[in-house]
Amino acid sequence: MSRASKLTLAATGLSAIGIVIFVHAAQRSEKAAMHAGVIRDYELQRVKRERQADFEMQRELEKEYRKVQTVSDGGSSTARPPNTDG
Repeated sequence: MSRASKLTLAATGLSAIGIVIFVHAAQRSEKAAMHAGVIRDYELQRVKRERQADFEMQRELEKEYRKVQTVSDGGSSTARPPNTDG
């Protein structure tokens, strides 16, 4: 075998090994990024569920308070200022 063919074989082998290592590293990186996206989605869904539960709780409290109290919106044209004429 000539020296040129040995160098070509070695270069080809090293290139192939380098490409395989690079592809495996890229796959691991992509897998980690996808997993982080799934974790982020779960967290966003959890926060959304908590906010929805808080909203429902506030709605129920408002219903209970409306049963007990009269509620005015403050900007109503039917509201009169307090009588200060003495």
